[in-house]
Amino acid sequence: MKPEPAALKVGDRAPAFSALAVGGEFGSGQEVRLADFRGAPVVLYFYPKDDTPGCTVQACGLRDAWGELSSRAKIFGVSVDAPASHEKFIRKYQLPFPLLSDPDKKIVNAYGVWVEKSMYGKKYMGAERSTFILDGAGRISAIFRKVKPEDHVRILQDALRNAAS
Repeated sequence: MKPEPAALKVGDRAPAFSALAVGGEFGSGQEVRLADFRGAPVVLYFYPKDDTPGCTVQACGLRDAWGELSSRAKIFGVSVDAPASHEKFIRKYQLPFPLLSDPDKKIVNAYGVWVEKSMYGKKYMGAERSTFILDGAGRISAIFRKVKPEDHVRILQDALRNAAS
């Protein structure tokens, strides 16, 4: 049994990744790497599942604040859903930002957000709703875990404003 990796913290180098980006400037899908965005702040927001109530509230909040948010950072939603699911979710809610597909769970595991969850007494594995803000040098500048969908945009706006000042 291999040891659990140490939890990421502010100041750590962000784990590198490559994934299929769907939506936004990437259309129906394009492979991207974290290194492609060096020099610009990047937001990775991890969410459990496309088109579920909390995830829809969170995504639509970002959509509605997109004008301000997109001028401050590259923003990617990340889930283990397939690209086809992402396309449907983006189309249904007119989401202007890309979603990363992580079906092999490499990114959620690297960022430590693939966790045991519990609903109605049943335990299962799933993505923890968490957001990581990365600076232009690829270091983690902020981490928000167990974010409430309705608070996400305000938390993100405050963090990006503070990072810019």
